[in-house]
Amino acid sequence: MLGGAGSNDAFVKEGLRIVQSAEREGVVLRVMGAVAIRIHCPDSLDLLQRLERNISDIDLVGYEKQTSKIEKLMPTLGYTSRQLSYSYAQAGRLIFLDSSDSTGSKHVDVFLDKLAMCHTIPYLGRLEKDSPTVPLAEILLQKTQIVQLSEKDVKDTMVLFKDHDIGDTDSDTINIRYIAELLSKDWGFYYTVATNLQKVKSLAGTFPALSEQDKQTVVGRIENALGRLDAEPKSSAWKMRAKVGTKKKWYKDVYSPAKF
Repeated sequence: MLGGAGSNDAFVKEGLRIVQSAEREGVVLRVMGAVAIRIHCPDSLDLLQRLERNISDIDLVGYEKQTSKIEKLMPTLGYTSRQLSYSYAQAGRLIFLDSSDSTGSKHVDVFLDKLAMCHTIPYLGRLEKDSPTVPLAEILLQKTQIVQLSEKDVKDTMVLFKDHDIGDTDSDTINIRYIAELLSKDWGFYYTVATNLQKVKSLAGTFPALSEQDKQTVVGRIENALGRLDAEPKSSAWKMRAKVGTKKKWYKDVYSPAKF
């Protein structure tokens, strides 16, 4: 089923197979992460190859109320459930192993209702906005909520902005209005996303695989996105937390990927 790190097409096809099979059973599942980037950015597949951006797993998100249905569905598609520690289960996460892989290294993660990592991305009521992936806004948030931004996340974010402009809807645009409203209530989340967008903006010029036009497009769209985030009226709680700033930890420790 799942190929190796270089079998990017296999991961995309498998992600689509799972989502389509789920839909036939009345189960809402959406693709996240690197697979979602490839589905939404078909014009950049060659660029992703030049950037050497390969996929190693599949991330999905569904609704917690459908947990039992998801657990019944996945074995029919060739996956076995992995017993999770309390901390993983508490975070609303299921892991399914590829039954054909004796090493146990090939797996599918299914998050439920939210992605709770450095910051929490809510999905309730949002999964119906797009298919077979989560909306572009959530794809961007998943990449930029990581405090220790990795090279792969920089590459994914650049490609996302290269192929998609910001807008006020989820119709093939990055819904910056939704993102701005969400971050206006949480200074820590805002700070991490804004910091990472600035970092991607500054790094865009260092990737030879991007044409000069692509670099200008990415930088310009990120600047516009940052402008929208800054302009959004902030809540009282946001303003109070902003006064404390980074003197107090503003994120949760989840993992430590290689820092870019």
